[in-house]
Parts: sequence; C-alpha cells; structure tokens
Amino acid sequence: MRNPLVEKVLTREEQDKLTPDEVIKMLKQGNRNFVSDTLTSRDHSMQVRAATNGQYPIAIVLSCVDSRVPVEDVFDRGIGDIFVARVAGNFANTDILGSMEYACKVSGSKLVLVLGHEYCGAIKSAIDGVDLGNITPMLENIKPALDHFTEYTGDRTSQNDEYVHMVSEQNVRITIEYIRQNSPILKEMEQKAEIKIVGAMYDMDTAVVSFYEH
Repeated sequence: MRNPLVEKVLTREEQDKLTPDEVIKMLKQGNRNFVSDTLTSRDHSMQVRAATNGQYPIAIVLSCVDSRVPVEDVFDRGIGDIFVARVAGNFANTDILGSMEYACKVSGSKLVLVLGHEYCGAIKSAIDGVDLGNITPMLENIKPALDHFTEYTGDRTSQNDEYVHMVSEQNVRITIEYIRQNSPILKEMEQKAEIKIVGAMYDMDTAVVSFYEH
C-alpha cells in the first residue's frame, strides 16, 4: 500500500523548533532515502499552493550547477524545504553571501551547506587552465584550492581522479572559511549556535553524501 502524498509544507513553528544538528540529521536521512530509491511522495501542486504565503526552509545549500546533482532530490526535500544557490564550482562570492544571509538571518534557516561533488567539470577546467570567455575569470575562484597542493607529486591534471577529488574537497573547505571570514552575520550566528556552516561531498558513483562537520 502506497503512503499518502505529502501535501503540507514547513511552517514557521516547525522551523523554529529545529536545531542545526537536527537539520543535518534530516538531510542525512533524506540522502539515505535517495540512495535507496525510497523518496517521499509529494503532491507538488498542493505544496505550491500551501507555500504561497510564506516559506520557512531549514537550510541553504550551495551547490555546483552540474545537472547530475539534483539537490532537492539528493536530500529528499520538497517545495519550501531548502534554499539552493548554484554556481559552477560551488564557490562563494558577495552575491552568494547575501543570499545565505537572507536565508539564515531573515528567513530562519538553520544550516549553511557547501556541497561539492565528484568529477566536477569546473574543478577539472580550473586544473587544466581553461581559457574561454567568462569561464576563465570564474575559475579564478577555484585557484586557491589548486594552490593548496603545489607540493603534490602525482599527476596534477584532470585525468587524475585522485587529484580532482582532493581539489574538490579542498575547494569546499576553502569556501566554508570564505563564508566565515566574509560574512560577520553568519559568523556571529554560528558562534551563537543559531546555525552551522558545514561542507559535504556528493559521490557520483553511489549518490552518497559525505558530510564534513568539523
């Protein structure tokens, strides 16, 4: 027997009761649902109407634009559940920081999640030094992650999956630090335990999300 379709959306009261750790737990469970192909059945038409007068997302996720990473599905979240900001290479800038501050300080989200992924085209392009239009200056945002591995003795090309993975992980960590250093609002909220700022990596082969909480 199929479970009934979920029609409701998150309320302010439900959002207020959640802690950052509880939100992380919810996203982890949602990812397990995604991996096991047991996603929650939702009535999107009803949810759209229910969310007309307000939204109370539990988190904001900064993800890559990669079409193979469907963020809401990856965490089994529906309409009104999470904010999603996307940019190739999942780096942060002033626009992204403003969006994160809006999500947390104004709209009450409890978690900032920087989500990287395996086989990232932007990371590979940065490694290979792609020179093409606006892509080139965009990739400068990923360069600090490359600079971290100047003493790496292996093959430092996009053909080396190990190196690409290392740079992708480091890019997530650098982005987290960028957020803390450049957003006094989010830094203060984190210090007061009102939010958490964490990173994670999405495994393309298994669809498993591994969280980096420290």
